[in-house]
Amino acid sequence: MARNEQLIRQHKLLQLLEDSRFGRTIDELKYDLVADLGLSTLHGRTVRRDIEALQAAGYDIQNEMVERGKVYRLGRNHTAVHEIAFSATELIALAIGRELLTPLMGTQYWQGIETFWNKVQEAIPEGVYEHYQRYRKVLYVSGTPSKTYAAHAGMLKTITRCILEHRVVEIEYKSVGRPSSRRQIEPYALAVHQSSIYVVAAAPEVTDASERLRNWKLDRFKLARVTDEYFKPDPKVDLAKFLSKSIGIFSGETSTQVQIRLGPRSASYVKEDPWHPDQVLEPVDPDTNTPDDVDTDEDISGTDFILTVPASHPRELLPKVLALGADAEVLSPAEYRDAVAAVVGTLADRYGTP
Repeated sequence: MARNEQLIRQHKLLQLLEDSRFGRTIDELKYDLVADLGLSTLHGRTVRRDIEALQAAGYDIQNEMVERGKVYRLGRNHTAVHEIAFSATELIALAIGRELLTPLMGTQYWQGIETFWNKVQEAIPEGVYEHYQRYRKVLYVSGTPSKTYAAHAGMLKTITRCILEHRVVEIEYKSVGRPSSRRQIEPYALAVHQSSIYVVAAAPEVTDASERLRNWKLDRFKLARVTDEYFKPDPKVDLAKFLSKSIGIFSGETSTQVQIRLGPRSASYVKEDPWHPDQVLEPVDPDTNTPDDVDTDEDISGTDFILTVPASHPRELLPKVLALGADAEVLSPAEYRDAVAAVVGTLADRYGTP
């Protein structure tokens, strides 16, 4: 726990020194650290030890006496610790990555992306940047959402701190169609899925280990408060595996294999833009009406396909299946087929002839 707190504090200390043009005293740094990290107390000796640790790691942190006392600032050589040479091709890749990360706009992560990008632009030779500007016009990124998490920046800082320190966080959460309620969660990580940020956290009141870990959408947080209670993360939790079990963001230790019959056109769409890395797309044998062992890379006009894909909840499958219209039919399991049938029935009543 102490090691994590030290890393968080030192990282914030570097940010404060980077943002300070005229340097800061130990007391000024201590005050800002307490305010930004929500600490109850912090001794000046701790700040000095953190500065010494950063100096030992290679950061050029200098000090001098001024009218208000001894101030610390980053020296001119501190950038040499991270000096990197960029090519025009690497700049293009970096710029595209920056645009794809616009869902993080308004968060501390986006602030880091922007300051880093500005430093890159200032550091590269003029000729390389001109070459980058010409070739950047070849590829454009569109379709990224315009949403921002600026209103959640404070809560995001609180949750990030609780993840690093393994602290229980008290939240006020409002699910769609339900009144807001207060509860406690044990946060493990943050995840970005289809332009939205989710908090992967355990529900302490759930006793079944396979059901404790869930995903909470940050948009629905009305409050996030650090508590004095710590939790011990489950060492068996594999977050990469947990987040890859389904085509959507619905959580669960296990997933269900759903079979969907697709027409040739829809099968082509799903082949071009897969729903999941583990999906299986097989042509249907017209004689047996079952998946056929045929190379799907061949052009089989007029042939239907069976798509087998993992899912954790019918709701994450509904928009994908309905978007394909009558060219897609959920075959199994019954729960998923019934969920689609219920929505189709409601739509038929709504759009049917009076």
